[in-house]
Amino acid sequence: MPDPASDALWTRRFAGLLGVVFLFRIAFMLFFTAQADLAGDEAYYWDWGRQPDWGYFSKPPMIGWLMGLVGWATGNAEWGVRLAPLLFGTATLAVLFALARQLFGAATAYVAALLILLTPANMGLNLFFTIDAPLLLFWSLALLLFWLAVEKPACLWRWGALALTIGLGTLSKQMMLAFPAMMAAFAIFSPPDRHLLRNPRMWASILIGMAFITPVLWWNTQHEWITLEHTKHHFETQSLSFTKWLSRTLEFPAVQTLVYSPVTYVALLVVLYLGAKNWRLMDRRARYLLLCSAPALLGFFALSLRQKINPNWPAVFYVPAFILLAAWFAGQLPFIARPFWRTWTVRVGAGLVILAHIALLVIFLTDLKGHKKLNEMRGWTETGIQAGEFLDRVPRPENTFVLATGYRYDAAQLAFTMPQHPRTYRWERSGRVLSQYEVWPGPEERLGDDALIFKGGDAEPAALFPAVAKRFEKVERLGRVEVTLGPNNKRIFDVFLGHNLLSWEKPGRGDKK
Repeated sequence: MPDPASDALWTRRFAGLLGVVFLFRIAFMLFFTAQADLAGDEAYYWDWGRQPDWGYFSKPPMIGWLMGLVGWATGNAEWGVRLAPLLFGTATLAVLFALARQLFGAATAYVAALLILLTPANMGLNLFFTIDAPLLLFWSLALLLFWLAVEKPACLWRWGALALTIGLGTLSKQMMLAFPAMMAAFAIFSPPDRHLLRNPRMWASILIGMAFITPVLWWNTQHEWITLEHTKHHFETQSLSFTKWLSRTLEFPAVQTLVYSPVTYVALLVVLYLGAKNWRLMDRRARYLLLCSAPALLGFFALSLRQKINPNWPAVFYVPAFILLAAWFAGQLPFIARPFWRTWTVRVGAGLVILAHIALLVIFLTDLKGHKKLNEMRGWTETGIQAGEFLDRVPRPENTFVLATGYRYDAAQLAFTMPQHPRTYRWERSGRVLSQYEVWPGPEERLGDDALIFKGGDAEPAALFPAVAKRFEKVERLGRVEVTLGPNNKRIFDVFLGHNLLSWEKPGRGDKK
């Protein structure tokens, strides 16, 4: 049993560490917000938040609800969108510390928190507001609550809190549906805990938690199962040459090595391998963490043989692996970690995170910020200001809507950055449903109104797409939006005013990509 005095000391040290990191990240977030605009997905999810619903094109509703709350609370300020993931990330780290302390004591929990902090993945998680921020919080909380329920299986409130957490996680991302399977696996493969299989509270928590998906399924029945169709696309594969197949397969571990820090990532794989090899020697705490990480990660490695794996997909399964790694470093597993692992995991992780922060400072404070890879997150504020000036000058402002003819990010960024925050529609040239903009009612609800139309432009002005122009009584060119992003690089929109919308065809469901 951990010494109470030592536990209290390491808990205070963690609180101090968390406070310092939070203050530093607040300052860095404000700098980042001053230098960069929202990422495309963030603006897209923010637009979801203006129309709360039980489902969206590609995701369950939680991120839309949260974006709506952030917009309401901060007046749609960009810093508000940036602050939200920092709050979620800080809460997640606190929950992980609580879980690790419950399992192995506060000293080991401090090491686990430090190891997680020293990864580029955690840096990004606290800076960009995507679906992974709430998912990781609810997943980590579910890990803690399930263990607490296992320790006191007759306690109804623990199972009830777990059910609620599973439900909220399910509304955040479909991956949460895997958590009940891990609960059942632990009950099966941990002999002292097989009594859980006969505990109706566990099964009730699973059923209640998974029931939260019911309104999402209902929403999908009203929208031709659009989320399921989109999700299926992620599991499509294609025939490749050997070299391309090998490159795609190796991309998964290579990217994971980068986002979790090279030595840390190898150490995670080593401790999982040694844990599986020494399964019979592991106590139920270590087995719990191993079952909640190793099988799923092995499954992702297998899946990478046939398709591309997005770097964030397995993120939740690394959570228990980090705690297991900290326990290994602390000598609380039946196999001993050499000093090399403890020393170089921290050194390389710290060095990589420091370099990542310095690199962003250098990039944004020098001409390097004009690199095309960063252009997606730059210049949108100025773009929105120029676009808003066109909207201010239309003859019928109360009867004019905004229409984007490009990628979904164009529509979302215009909606967020234009001072008026207009309801923005999107024209999809394929006629298929490829984003949330085609799920929502389109311009067919604005017949008789005018449209301020933004078309992605080139160096020379171009005409509006005939398929769009023919929908209006007449179309006139108003000018251009031009924002310099770097040497020989501009963001350009040709701007048109379509008078009196005559007709509009709603897109039909097609290949979801």
